[in-house]
Amino acid sequence: MDIALMVEGQRGLTWDRWKRIARTVEDCGFDGLFRSDHFTKPEGDYEDSLELWTSLTWLADNTEDIDFGPLVTPVSFRDPVFTARMGKDVDNLADGRLVLGVGAGWQEREHETFGYDLLDLPDRLDRFEEGVDVIANLLRSDDPVSYDGDYFELEDALLLPRPERKGGTRLLVGGNGPNRTLPLAAERADEWNSVMLQPEEIRELNDRLDGLLEERGRDPADVTRSTMTRVVYGRDEAEVERVLGEEDREALREQGAIVGTGADVREHLDALADAGVDRVMLQWLELDDIERLEALADDVL
Repeated sequence: MDIALMVEGQRGLTWDRWKRIARTVEDCGFDGLFRSDHFTKPEGDYEDSLELWTSLTWLADNTEDIDFGPLVTPVSFRDPVFTARMGKDVDNLADGRLVLGVGAGWQEREHETFGYDLLDLPDRLDRFEEGVDVIANLLRSDDPVSYDGDYFELEDALLLPRPERKGGTRLLVGGNGPNRTLPLAAERADEWNSVMLQPEEIRELNDRLDGLLEERGRDPADVTRSTMTRVVYGRDEAEVERVLGEEDREALREQGAIVGTGADVREHLDALADAGVDRVMLQWLELDDIERLEALADDVL
């Protein structure tokens, strides 16, 4: 199972922090580095929030081995044509290491603040499905694409240069929904990503996705299964308690988070692997705690 790191870009990410984290991730042997795409936190004070695609372009040209990408970039304020265009160009710059993660959007605050229409949930998911169709068609078709939807339209559209990676830029669909997200992933995705779930919940959704893929004539092995979950790691129990602060260990674990020392982290990762996870993105919230991140790598990788 690949083990990657995931950071929340809206929680104080600056160029200095991004460069330091990227170099640490690659030097320590993590398989990837992923980040969120938000303007703000859902609540509280504003913090630095380095723009997603600018940061990924730097990452493409300043790392050599790691996979990377948005987890996820939302259709609600990212036009799918530009998402496809930027995605394939950054992927070409990185020699095929980008995983283009897309989502429907969810955070009310940033949409209201910056004037984007989040829509109610059914309409939001309709728009998301159309957006994924547009992105997938533009990335995968070498012929001009036409599309007539309720939210997006194309007429003989072609993006050049084409993706250089064999099979095209990898497309990740993120979300836990069994009724809308999983069928969309089965139809369009190269990778499906779940968020903060227990291993047994992931196993159930994996089984459902296998069935949906087989119904569409696709090999279940062709779709990577990944999950993003928070990690609260300490080199000993005292450090775990310090990092937790006022947060409740068991409550976090019930939400799917990985909490504890290296042995606890390894045990949880083994359970995720047994549930069929191919890649786990460990959400690391303490952007300046590089020493503990290096210790996590030593303890787990």
